[in-house]
Amino acid sequence: MLVRGWRRNWQQRSKLERIDLYSRLTLSVMPWLFTLSWQLAPFKSDIRHAPLPIALGLALLLVSLAQCLLSNRNIQLSFAHYLGTAVFPRRRQLPPLVLLLVNLGLLATMAGVDGIADSGLLIMTMNAPVAHAITQVLVIPVRTFLIQSLALAALCVGVLAAVGVRGGTLAGVVPTMLFGCVLTLIAVRPSAWSLSVMWQAEEARDLQARLAVAEERLRFGRDLHDVLGRNLAVIALKSELAVELAQRGRPEAVDQMVEVQRIARTSQQEVRDVVRGYREADLSTELAGARGVLSAAGIECEVTGDSGGELPAPIQSALGWVVREAATNVLRHGDPRRCTIRLRSLPDSVVLRVENDGAAPAPGPGGGSGVGDGSGSGGSGLAGLRERLRVLDGSLAAGPTGNGLFRLTATIPLGPAVPPARLDRPPAAREAPVLQEERR
Repeated sequence: MLVRGWRRNWQQRSKLERIDLYSRLTLSVMPWLFTLSWQLAPFKSDIRHAPLPIALGLALLLVSLAQCLLSNRNIQLSFAHYLGTAVFPRRRQLPPLVLLLVNLGLLATMAGVDGIADSGLLIMTMNAPVAHAITQVLVIPVRTFLIQSLALAALCVGVLAAVGVRGGTLAGVVPTMLFGCVLTLIAVRPSAWSLSVMWQAEEARDLQARLAVAEERLRFGRDLHDVLGRNLAVIALKSELAVELAQRGRPEAVDQMVEVQRIARTSQQEVRDVVRGYREADLSTELAGARGVLSAAGIECEVTGDSGGELPAPIQSALGWVVREAATNVLRHGDPRRCTIRLRSLPDSVVLRVENDGAAPAPGPGGGSGVGDGSGSGGSGLAGLRERLRVLDGSLAAGPTGNGLFRLTATIPLGPAVPPARLDRPPAAREAPVLQEERR
C-alpha cells in the first residue's frame, strides 16, 4: 500500500510537471512562430524589391528575432513572478521595450520610403508587440496591460501618421496592434492561471497530508496517555505494596508482583492495539476496572446509575476513555478516600459524573486541581478527552466543587450513531497515503 501510494503521488506530480513544461515551451515557441510567419510573409510580395526596403525588412526581422530571444530569456522569471515565487526585476523590462520601439521605428521608416504595401504594414504592426507582451502580461495586472496596449497603439498611429501614412491603412493600425496584444493576453494569461491553480491544489494536498500526519501523531500521543496512564499508576501502587509486604516477610508480596506482571503484559498488548489504530474502550469493562483498581488502592468506589449497555458503540467508547482517565487521575492526585461514578441516560443526552474527595487546591484558572485534571504535571488527560468528546458534539467540565471535592462531568448528546473510526482516526488521516509511511 505504501508503494502504491508513493507511486500514485509521483505519477500525479509528474503529470503536473509535464503540464508545466508544456505550458512554458508553448509560450517560448509562440513568438518565434508569429515572427517567422508574420515577418517573413511580406518579403514575398508586400516589400518593394529594392535595396533600401529589403535592408530595412531584414533589419526589422533581426530585431524581431532578438525580441524572441529576450522573451525566451524572461519567460521563466515572468512565470515565477506570476506564481508568486520570485520578483521580476525592473531592469529586465527595459531591453524588450527598447527593441519594441526600434521595431516601430524601422516599420515607420519602411512606410516613409514607400517600401511596403499596406497589407504587409498591418501584418508587421500586428506582430510588433507580441514577443514583448508574452512576458509583460505575466508581470503586470491585466488592466495595466490593456492601458499600455492602447498607449502603444496610439504611439504607433502617431509615428506612422508622421511619415505620411493616411486613410484606411492608418485607421487599421489600431485594431491590428490591439489584436496582437489581446491575442497574447488570452493565450498566455489563462494558461498561467490554470497552471497556478494546479500548483496550488498540489500544495494543498501536500498540506493536507502533513496535517493528517500531525493529527495522527496527536492521536497516538493521546491514546498512549489514556492507555498507559492508569496501568502505570496501578503498577506503581502494587509495586510499593509488594515492597512493604516483602519487607514484612509476607507471602502476599508474590501475588502483588504476579499482578504487576499481568498488568504490564496487558499494557504491552494495549499499546500494540493503539499503534494499529484498532483499540476501542468498552464502557462496562472500564467501569468494572475503575472500581477494582480504586478499591485495591483503598479508595471506596461506588458505581451507580445506568449500565450504558444500550448506548451506541461510539458513545460507550468515548465514555470508557473518560472513566479510565478519571480513575487514573484519582489515583495520581490528592488524597482521596471515596469516589462516586454515576451514569445517567436522559432523553436527549447521556451524562457521566465522577466525583471524589481529597482534592488538592486549584493551582490556576480552568478548574484544574490536580485530581482528575491530568494537567498537574504538564499532562494532556483532559485535553485528550475533550478531543474525543468533541467528535460526538459532547462536552467535558472538571473542577473543584468545594469541601475538598472534585467533579468531572462528561455530557454527550444522543443523536445519530457516529462510526467508531471517527473516535480514533480522523478522516484526513485515513485518506492521506503518507500516513502509512509515518505509521511504519
